Amino acid sequence: MFEIKGLKKNFGDLEVLKGIHTTIRKGEVVVVIGPSGSGKSTFIRCLNLLETPTEGQIFFEGSCITDKGYAVHKHREKVGMVFQQFNLFNNLTILENVTISLKKVKKVPAPAAEEKARALLRRVGLEDKADAYPAQLSGGQKQRIAIVRAMAMEPDVMLFDEPTSALDPEMVGEVLSVIQDLAKEGVTMVVVTHEMGFAKKVGTRILFMDGGVIAEEGTPQQIFEDPQNERTKDFLSKVIHVI
Repeated sequence: MFEIKGLKKNFGDLEVLKGIHTTIRKGEVVVVIGPSGSGKSTFIRCLNLLETPTEGQIFFEGSCITDKGYAVHKHREKVGMVFQQFNLFNNLTILENVTISLKKVKKVPAPAAEEKARALLRRVGLEDKADAYPAQLSGGQKQRIAIVRAMAMEPDVMLFDEPTSALDPEMVGEVLSVIQDLAKEGVTMVVVTHEMGFAKKVGTRILFMDGGVIAEEGTPQQIFEDPQNERTKDFLSKVIHVI
């Protein structure tokens, strides 16, 4: 799905990504962990071209998306993204939030778009909220809507940037449960998260980032039970109690 070669990203004089090399394969659930400021969010935003890499190449399904002239809008139709904040349109109903891209981008007729949206809402237990507005929903419900909105476009891969960081603790489980269900269905995902229990249980591969590089990567068993990098060991020693 993705092949990343020598990815670097600077913000002025600040070098955030210092050379990322990795591959993300179809059907993988790649979980990105690491301390704050390690470049996790910048990395995942580069995969959707929300940030323009300073250097390096990103290939998606065989095409180099970092080439000049690449159709960014077409890329984003294939790569769904869920952010820390929900980014819902407050003046639209939940049904309208889910169907807007189907109608405007994919040109799906309104009846078919609404039928699809209701089926997705039913899937996450929120069909009864179709006519409600975002302000009437809890944080967990809003994030589930954000996931549904991304899934409605039938993307080839889903990116999640700290999807539970803005939620109250009691709402985290309901969102992670939806993501876990997608993983069981074989959806290719890259998830930036601080939820170590989720990373260990659901991830097929873990990327540990520190200082703008991938310091270590491997299976959950390798990373959590037998890390080889001292920075990985130090990080996990501080968060292991939440696993």
